[in-house]
Amino acid sequence: MSDFRNGYSTPAPAKADMAVDAGLRSFMLGVYNKLALGLVVAGVLAYLTGNVVAVQQLLFAVGPDGRIGLTVLGMIVQFSPLVLLFGSMFFMKNPTAGGVNMLYWAVVATIGAGMGILFLRYNAPSIASTFFVTAAAFGALSLFGYTTKKDLTGVGSFLIMGVIGLIIASVVNMFMQSGTLALIISGVGVLIFSGLIAYDTQRLKMTYYALGGDQQAMGVATGFGALSLFINFVNLFQFLLAFMGGNRE
Repeated sequence: MSDFRNGYSTPAPAKADMAVDAGLRSFMLGVYNKLALGLVVAGVLAYLTGNVVAVQQLLFAVGPDGRIGLTVLGMIVQFSPLVLLFGSMFFMKNPTAGGVNMLYWAVVATIGAGMGILFLRYNAPSIASTFFVTAAAFGALSLFGYTTKKDLTGVGSFLIMGVIGLIIASVVNMFMQSGTLALIISGVGVLIFSGLIAYDTQRLKMTYYALGGDQQAMGVATGFGALSLFINFVNLFQFLLAFMGGNRE
């Protein structure tokens, strides 16, 4: 899921000067631009894998009872982001901007391709409306994280623990198939990833000050920052779909 924050500095939010400056604006703009482009790429891939029949059948299978499943290739695509993220923890001890960019786009591509299954579960208008609601919520939450003087470190640590619990609950529900538990998981997921958007935004801001103008380190931080926010956005979007998505007829 979403917690990927080991690849760049995680300084304690010291009493930094929070005055807006051109360097910070440029740094954050670089993160948001990469995030926006990643969302576009992921959206295009999701549309292709969910709507182009020849591609769709390579990844997804619909049983006689209407249940949607995954082909072998589909399973590989679905689990590739986790493999990439966990693998990078071991193989990217000294990350470079180029390496982080490769990781970012690999994760974007595999998550985007896997999200094509949403077009088999929900109708297109509800997917579109949920995306715009997510984008609006993301903007508000990220702005809060950017402007608040409150130290969100403690909240962030609690939310990261919540992500672990969410993963465990999701795995358990794969076997239980409980609709009630699924809704509870979705509700908790919305709260957790909403908080992580604000927390990660503040953490990125503190990272900028901590790096002290080191351009190479900022290139790495930009990539990891976009990756964290991308994963937060996608998870918030998918959990909101559980409440806002209309079933595909």
